[in-house]
Amino acid sequence: MNRDELPLKKKQAINEYYRWMRQRRYADQTIKTYVSMLIVFFSHYHEKAIDKISMKDIEDFNYYFIIQKGFSASYQNQMINAIKLFYLKMLGVKMELKELERPRKGSYLPQLISKEEVSRLLGAVKNIKHRAILSLIYSAGLRRSELINLKVSDIDSKRMLINIKNSKGAKDRVVGLSKKVLTLLREYYQLYKPKHYLFAGQKGGQYSGTSINLIFQGAKKNVGINTPGGVHMLRHSFATHLHESGYDIRIIQELLGHRSSKTTEIYTHISTKSIRKVISPFDDI
Repeated sequence: MNRDELPLKKKQAINEYYRWMRQRRYADQTIKTYVSMLIVFFSHYHEKAIDKISMKDIEDFNYYFIIQKGFSASYQNQMINAIKLFYLKMLGVKMELKELERPRKGSYLPQLISKEEVSRLLGAVKNIKHRAILSLIYSAGLRRSELINLKVSDIDSKRMLINIKNSKGAKDRVVGLSKKVLTLLREYYQLYKPKHYLFAGQKGGQYSGTSINLIFQGAKKNVGINTPGGVHMLRHSFATHLHESGYDIRIIQELLGHRSSKTTEIYTHISTKSIRKVISPFDDI
């Protein structure tokens, strides 16, 4: 069910929720995700008024719709966050975590590819716009949403910086601009003449995040890279390759825009810089 099929009061509530998040400068992707989650939730209780949906209803939805249907822990967490925020800000109802169980977080290492694989992958992308998109994501460790939101004016070629505005957590930051990527961007600019967004869609406006992932998946397939994962893998690879080159984890944290160093420290677990130095006891036998 989409938003237009919901009862009027639920549509109005979602629109109000959307406006509130926009005013608070939530990231575009967060707004999109939370609104879509709320549409799913309200569709599940289509006939029930918002103020009649109880905590028991939410718990049942969490168990029977999310858990029983096999949705991921990430999806479950996003849904809980979206519902909690709506009830707190729109209805003034604070939900206690103990009343709505969170999924246990798994400990998974992010997927990445080697520098050689990155080189082969980018070299296989013939469309200059597509190659510029993937190259910029890898060279600066950008999130897909950050790439989509980049404007032409955000590229500071004089200072060799990229200005990333209103990123995740409503934060701005700057990252370095690769000389090779600048050359590629200038070639791309001469062909496409972007006016506002650095990478615009076919009908103007922002480029599609789904299209970026399709470009990445197609490039992986063309060069025979079978490592599972989406375009975010380039950001993981950027961070890991920096760590393997000897850069301090605090610098990588700043470049990635992580609020906590604990988030960045996962790259120390997948970096092979220290692991390669370990001499196996087998070699002493």
